[in-house]
Formats: sequence, structure tokens, C-alpha cells
Amino acid sequence: MASLIRPARSSRMLRGALWLVGALAAAPFVASAIGGHASAAEGAFVIPAPKVDEASKAGSETAVIAGGCFWGVQGVFQHVKGVSRAVSGYAGGGASTAHYDVVGTGTTGHAESVAVTFDPKQISYGEILQIYFSVAHDPTQLNRQGPDTGTQYRSAIFVENADQKKVAEAYVAQLGAASVYPGKIVTEIAPLKGFYPAEAYHQDFLTLNPDYPYIVYNDLPKIENLKRLFPAVYRDKPVLVSAANG
Repeated sequence: MASLIRPARSSRMLRGALWLVGALAAAPFVASAIGGHASAAEGAFVIPAPKVDEASKAGSETAVIAGGCFWGVQGVFQHVKGVSRAVSGYAGGGASTAHYDVVGTGTTGHAESVAVTFDPKQISYGEILQIYFSVAHDPTQLNRQGPDTGTQYRSAIFVENADQKKVAEAYVAQLGAASVYPGKIVTEIAPLKGFYPAEAYHQDFLTLNPDYPYIVYNDLPKIENLKRLFPAVYRDKPVLVSAANG
């Protein structure tokens, strides 16, 4: 639905279209599996659960994660049981530069991020990270995801406290030792200095635009992979920002 997209978003669409043409041309030559993990064509990795995790706690908790375009990352976690809210936004930079047009220059320190609020009694922080590292993005891509390039599309976990830092660092080390990816994990683990919600037209984008070519090729497969690899936590009806605001 092009009417929902501002002109600044057109560069992502053009890159996505060009990448799609190349990917489809190369598709017959992509193996179905590489070294025991899911292939890049599937857009998912079969990985072990974290050995180190937070203890169950009362109340709610928020995980702030970045893995490329926030449309797909938000869409994935909106379909996860135990998640009460998933908001697209910016983290890593200051409040004055937390605007899409500025973040898109790659000079602000921000990464397109998603703040995932969840109930630790239903799903743990470690389980949130397992989904993040498995189906939400490819943690071996440095300063990019798919057709999107720049530091604003980097893989990053912004931790709120020492417990989150401990779990994230231990899990990156565990996955690295397990050699479940074709390359080195490049995910940045950094303290959360602030999270700034993105513009309204970015929220719930996957759900509101399921036929958009970028979404169809890059993001809807993530939802299918979530359903396939994590059936116990998948929910068909997403929790939407617009519904909460309404």
C-alpha cells in the first residue's frame, strides 16, 4: 500500500526490488542446508536454547533488539505468546536524531530496533533471544540485513541491566562455540541508553501491508519460520500497537 510509505522509504523499496531479482535468479543454486543449519534461502537457523537464562520474575520485562528493518522484527514478536507489546523504534543514538529520515543517513548511532515487552512467567528473556537469533534475523551480517545496508541495520542487543547482559553474552558465546552459523556472530551487545518509538506509519507495518513486495519476500517467511520452529509459542493473531493505542 504505497500510500502509507513516505518518499524517504523509496530507497529501501528500490534496494529490495533489485535484491529480489538477484535472489530469485540465484535461487536454484542455493543448497537446502549448509553444515547442519538452515540455509539462507530459508531465512532461519535451527539453534539450541540458551544454557544461561534469567530466573522467572513477576511483572513485565522489555528486550530491545535490532536486526535490520524493524518491520520484520516487530512482526515476528507480535506473533509470540507472552509478548504484550512490540514497538518499532530507534536505539543507540540520541533523542534529537531519532527520526527515520535522519537515522537513514547512518550517522546517528541509532539502529532500527524493536522494544519487546513480555511476561517472564510465560516466556523468558533467553527464549526471546533464541527467536531473535533463529528466525528474526541473520546475526552474521555486519551492518546490513538482506537488501538493507548501513549501521542503522546492524545486529544489536541493547541490554537494560546486568542480568540481560549476562544472558546475552553467554548465549552469543554458546552459539559461537556450537558453530550453528556459516560465519561469525557480529551482534553488538550494548547498554540501553534510550529507546525512541518510530513514526506511526512504521508501526504494525507487516500486518497492515501483507502484500507489499518487500514484506512478502523478506518478512513473511520469518513468520512462517516462527510457526514452524517455535510452534509452542506461536500465536496466529498478532498483538498490535494500533490496537493498544486504540
